[in-house]
Amino acid sequence: MTTSPLHFRAQLSCCRERQRTDRQIMAQSSDLDLDLVLAAFKKFAVHGDTKATGEELNGKNWNKLCKDCKIIDSKNVTGTDVDIVFSKVKQKTSRVITYEEFQRALQELAPKRFKGQSKEEALESIYKLVEGGGPTNMGVTKVAKKGAVDRLTDTSRYTGSHKERFDDSGRGKGRKGREELVENTGYVGAYKNAGTYESKMKGEK
Repeated sequence: MTTSPLHFRAQLSCCRERQRTDRQIMAQSSDLDLDLVLAAFKKFAVHGDTKATGEELNGKNWNKLCKDCKIIDSKNVTGTDVDIVFSKVKQKTSRVITYEEFQRALQELAPKRFKGQSKEEALESIYKLVEGGGPTNMGVTKVAKKGAVDRLTDTSRYTGSHKERFDDSGRGKGRKGREELVENTGYVGAYKNAGTYESKMKGEK
């Protein structure tokens, strides 16, 4: 038995109306701010893409949202789960999801993420995870540990040719420390007793 296009559209409209009603009831019965959920969606939608409009979310950023907002807990919801849901709610030929499709994705994951809660409670809980969220590495600059930097810049720890580039005080020797400069002293290079012969001869006289 095939479904007529008209009947299919009616079912789809009914489904969307039911979803819309669920969100309205949820928003009215709690302190959840859906504007903050939308704001979080937009933050992730433009993450890493200066040309993005914020209206659509690609698969990579959807996955990041689920990780950063703790939807993925590696127990009830895994990375595979969110990938499956993404493919389920998006258009067949599309690589992105709209905000409406994003909301459907959350509805799909809510009962799985919050087992034991009612449908409405689970939906509210998963929206709460997203509410006010954003990419965790926004504006974060990694600072090297001081101990590691100290070890790398302590010239007294240098060995081999690197050690020869600095004097005892830690100051660089410049060209002298990088090249073997020829000195016309009559002694072989780096001879420890250089200059002692002349002193010895003067002492014997």
